[in-house]
Amino acid sequence: LGATATLAAVGVRFAPADAEPGPVLATAAAVARGETATPDLATAVRTRVAARGIARLEAASALAALGDDVRATSHPRALEDAFRSYFAFRARHPERVRKPYLYFVDYGLPSTTPRGWVFDMERKRVVEGPFMVAHGRGSAPAGETIPRRFSNTSGAATTSLGLYVAQELYHFRGKAGGQRYESIGLRLAGVSRGFNDNARARGVVAHGAPYVTATRAGRSEGCPAVEEARAQRLLPKLSQGALVFLFAPEQGWMQRDPWVTAEG
Repeated sequence: LGATATLAAVGVRFAPADAEPGPVLATAAAVARGETATPDLATAVRTRVAARGIARLEAASALAALGDDVRATSHPRALEDAFRSYFAFRARHPERVRKPYLYFVDYGLPSTTPRGWVFDMERKRVVEGPFMVAHGRGSAPAGETIPRRFSNTSGAATTSLGLYVAQELYHFRGKAGGQRYESIGLRLAGVSRGFNDNARARGVVAHGAPYVTATRAGRSEGCPAVEEARAQRLLPKLSQGALVFLFAPEQGWMQRDPWVTAEG
């Protein structure tokens, strides 16, 4: 990097960390202002820029390999945003991505259309999909099949868009049609700050549900729920280190999600 002109030419934007900006981001700003950076921090900046560039290349490779398999999407950027977010987060937090899987849902498609996929991002292949996935009842009125409202607010029963880290499995208990049921559940940590980072506190999880069938998905409390048998098969693969990406062609989110907008 070394010079202001070089950094400006790269035009890099750093995805935010989980806390306040650290020394690497501060050093990048200092270099951009023409100030002298210490050798160690300048090296860290070069390493970060290289990692972002590799992430963009990997996202392009995944799109080329998997784009033909996922033919129905609600927006031309749906898969690109999912793959870019996956590899940008992995470049920034490799210790948190312990499994190569990505659970992708396109909520721009109706609930009567299969809109869920699981990809193996190392082998660039489809693990399973497409399949039915529920959206939150607060995201669309009864009778409407495409969710339009997305929220990070507790009690809203809405779907929250963005990137999640899959955490532990647990014994899920729910209620549908006045009847209680039990299934496997997978806790999720939202990492798209401002858009889904309340997911764990809200109880937004992946789980099986009787209101999701092979032909239609009912409405959840905001969870990306799937058929019960599919949940038993897929969720253990995702637990403890896979990523989940929930997409919709919602412009405000697409323009501000920290991982969607991350560039190398």
